[in-house]
Amino acid sequence: MALSEFDLIRRYFSRGPRRPDAAIGIGDDGAVLRPPAGCELVVAMDTLVADVHFPATARATDVGHKALAVNLSDLAAMGAEAAWATLALTLPRPDPAWLEGFAAGFFALAAEHGVQLVGGDTTRGPLTVTVQAHGFIPAGRALGRAGARPGDVLLLSGTVGEAALALAAWRERRILPPAAAGCLERRWHRPSPRLALGRAARDWAHAAIDVSDGVAADLAHLLEASGVGARLELARLPLSAAARAAAAELGLGQEALWRLALSGGDDYELLLAVPPKRLEEALAAGRALGCPCTPIGALSAAPGLQLQRKDGTAFSLASPGYDHFRERQ
Repeated sequence: MALSEFDLIRRYFSRGPRRPDAAIGIGDDGAVLRPPAGCELVVAMDTLVADVHFPATARATDVGHKALAVNLSDLAAMGAEAAWATLALTLPRPDPAWLEGFAAGFFALAAEHGVQLVGGDTTRGPLTVTVQAHGFIPAGRALGRAGARPGDVLLLSGTVGEAALALAAWRERRILPPAAAGCLERRWHRPSPRLALGRAARDWAHAAIDVSDGVAADLAHLLEASGVGARLELARLPLSAAARAAAAELGLGQEALWRLALSGGDDYELLLAVPPKRLEEALAAGRALGCPCTPIGALSAAPGLQLQRKDGTAFSLASPGYDHFRERQ
């Protein structure tokens, strides 16, 4: 017997964490939520489309995880504590096995961060997942992109480039080296939102942005919002051993790997502007949270983004990062 829309919601999505600050959640015309006194609400929303953001053949658990993770990454960049989410799910057909896997991936990450699903919608059509994540932050403490200052150090969490390598291999139908494949594919399909680091950064960062479209593109957004420029030192980009090994196996040189790391996207790391006097505190916070950070450059009063090789020569990119509409022109 085919699942109805309401059977689908009851069976697969009426589960997960329950928070005392959600007065009304799934099952009514709207959610009623109670942000803590003295806090402001932070809201982020992303849409994932099959064969654009993930292969249509991707494991359902990975799709469920990533759909929530990319939104939690936006909350992390604001310094917010995650609280609630809504989900709009468009399906070609209600496949029970796929739905169970999707729900398992989604709610495992939700439980890890105490996020309650409080509403949404289901409909028929091409596979598309839209999540809106809600969190809160003490009033006036949001990070955002606009507070960076000349002289700040650029700090990048984690490593970059692995997801871009996995995506490039999938698009070009190439086989990743077995020793690196697991690491790279996990980074592509199951990103780790840096929520704890974002909350800690409220104490020592001037600005932050999550790296979703590529280091260069997202840094450019931060620079524009803050009215500053930057010098980025390519030799300091944090590239994992797995990324280096895979690039070598695929015949990519150092500069090709830099291009992927700068413009490939899907890293979901945090890029932070930190005053020099707080740098050691920031580095210590990253280590304590299991998310080491790397200084990759500095901000300047002169506008623009300068990319420099180790010998000081300039490096250029044909495209700074992913853009849905430019890529299809």
